[in-house]
Amino acid sequence: MSGHRVVLAIRTDTAEASVALLDSAPGQNSATSEIDSLTWTAGRQLSDQLLSKVKQLLQAHELAWRDFEGIIVFKGPGSFTGLRIGVTVANTLAYSLGIPVVAAGGPDWVEAGWRRLSSAQAGEIVLPEYGAEVNITKSKG
Repeated sequence: MSGHRVVLAIRTDTAEASVALLDSAPGQNSATSEIDSLTWTAGRQLSDQLLSKVKQLLQAHELAWRDFEGIIVFKGPGSFTGLRIGVTVANTLAYSLGIPVVAAGGPDWVEAGWRRLSSAQAGEIVLPEYGAEVNITKSKG
């Protein structure tokens, strides 16, 4: 896949999660094409499954973690826990690989994220947008 950018897209705002590998010719800021994707019902298993699903895609296309040049993550609104997991994994991968991460929302979140990725800097973090006030249950003890 030399001569192309490989970008990871992560969406974890519902019980059905997805990850995708995106490819675009150098110099393009839009018109991404999907190399491959996985969508599965993760539910409460999301934190256990997310990285293994990414690894599964990488292995299927003979790619390595170092082949990523950026990450796009769906920022919300959506599930509080799902968004926290997706955004945390995106930030952690980006930091450890020294690549940029961007967050986007809405129906065209991948295209919006792709446009932002060209000006993003490695080392920046993204935050989720829950769409409502966070409601944390108080301890009964």
